[in-house]
Order: sequence, then C-alpha cells, then structure tokens
Amino acid sequence: MSIGIETRGRVRIVTIDRPQARNAVDPATAPKLFEAFQDVEDDDAVDVAILTGAGAHFCAGFDLKAAAEDDGAAWIAAVEIPPDWSDARTQPLPGPMGPSRLVLSKPVIAAVEGYAVAGGLELAAWCDMRVVGGAATFGVFCRRWGVPLIDGGTVRLPRIMGQGRANDMILTGRPVGAEEALRFGLADRVVPEGAALDAALEIAEGMCRFPQACLRADHLSARLSGPGLAAALRREWDSVSAFEAEGMTGAARFAGGHGRGGGFDDI
Repeated sequence: MSIGIETRGRVRIVTIDRPQARNAVDPATAPKLFEAFQDVEDDDAVDVAILTGAGAHFCAGFDLKAAAEDDGAAWIAAVEIPPDWSDARTQPLPGPMGPSRLVLSKPVIAAVEGYAVAGGLELAAWCDMRVVGGAATFGVFCRRWGVPLIDGGTVRLPRIMGQGRANDMILTGRPVGAEEALRFGLADRVVPEGAALDAALEIAEGMCRFPQACLRADHLSARLSGPGLAAALRREWDSVSAFEAEGMTGAARFAGGHGRGGGFDDI
C-alpha cells in the first residue's frame, strides 16, 4: 500500500506511505489519495481529516522518476480538465497529486515534517491548516527541472500568504524553513520536530467537539470554491504545456542523479 488510512474517534488520518521516495506521489498513489478524501467526505462518522507522510517527510512532490517514464505522461494526460468543468465541490476531479481538485465540507489539517516541496507543497496548501515540525522545509523545488505547479500551487499560495511572498517562493524555488513559513502565514503552528501529527490530532479532536453544521458552513464560506476556483485551476492547468516542453527533460535529469537532496547546484 502506498497510503495508510487510520480512524481515531471522528478523525481520519491519511498517510502517504512511500518513505523510500520521501513520500513522492506516483501515478498509483495519486488516485488513492483522491479516493481516500472522497471517502472522508462521504463518511458520516468522520468530522476532520489529517494528511501526513510516513517517516521523516511529508511529501517531496510528484515522483520525477515516474514522470520521466511513460506512466507519468499517461497519468498527466488522464487528469486533463474537461472544458465544461465549473465546480470542484460538486464535480470533484483527481489532480496530478490526487485531491487538489476536490473541495471537502470537512476541514483537513496537514501535519508536516521534513520536506513539503513541489507537489508536496501544493498538497499542504490544499489543506485548510498546516501544523509544522520545527525541521520542516517548504519549497518549489520543481523550479529546477522545468516542472510547473499544476496542482493549485499558483492559485492557493498567494491567497494563503500574499502575492509577494508567494512570488518569492514560486519564482526562486528556494527552501523555506518552518519559522520563516510561520512568518509567511504558510505554517499555522510550529511544534517541535516529530510532534506535528500529535499536535494536528489534538487540534482535530478539538474541532470535532463543535456543532458540525455551523463549522462546515463557515469553513465552506471562508474558502475559494465554485466557478472562481475552477477557472483558476483551469488557467493554471494551461501550464502543463511547459511540463511537456521542459519538464520531461528535467525529470529525466533528476532520475539520472542530478540535484538530489534538494540541491540547486547540480541541475
């Protein structure tokens, strides 16, 4: 299994379980994540979800080794946005990383340790809150390889932390640590290294004590959704042409051993 699913009380914990790849999402994992969060929405016994990663990292993005192969290109083609798509809430669609075109009525908390970079940063931004271990690192590391943000990163990051700070991350690709992410508004709470999941679970259990109809109404009202979100995600998806022009070559360079460990020198 490339994901783990656990229910504690009324909280569902979804874990990306590919620690050998720093929890990078491959074409087999993405639809499982999408289905796991659809199940959260449909399960009346669940009020809040947590997304986390197994081992030392949250998610290192889309698996560039898979992206360099035929399976990666086939999956990108499979998640094309239909021209008549207008609402992620009522017309949920899988994105390249899984749930990025799914709007839940229930809150999702990211419990982030280690790397949350490239598509992993986009997954963290898809969540409604981010509880972050002190050694976490965020970054648009895919900048090195000509792989664009196509899972909502250009849509959600400016709304979370402002256009200028989002530009700083999106255009430079540089690593951003937990404390700087807190100053940016990207991290909502910073806890000691290794404590993110326990802290997120405590927050989630607190949310479960509230009247849920009111909580979900406020939650949905506070977030971008409907035709506005769909139009923004469709506009972002146009960048997939850059992946076809540059990203496949960049993914092959990564698969060949360049730029490992987040390095920016050997790219």
